[in-house]
Amino acid sequence: MDILKDINKFLNTLEESQIFYRLNKIRPESILVEVAVPGQRWEIEFLDDGTIMIEKFINDGVVYDEKELEVLINEFSD
Repeated sequence: MDILKDINKFLNTLEESQIFYRLNKIRPESILVEVAVPGQRWEIEFLDDGTIMIEKFINDGVVYDEKELEVLINEFSD
């Protein structure tokens, strides 16, 4: 159960640092911690085998208006 201790320790660190997070599950073999900080979003996956995978999404500083909604829908709809 070391992975559970690792996840709990990480979540405690986030809470002590007052960093917003939420838990999610997108694969059967992992637990996902989604973190939101100003200008970035992180996805940290704790896998059953002890592996930790981190993806960082960094804001490029561009702010869009409502016209971008149509672009996004058109680009990502089926």
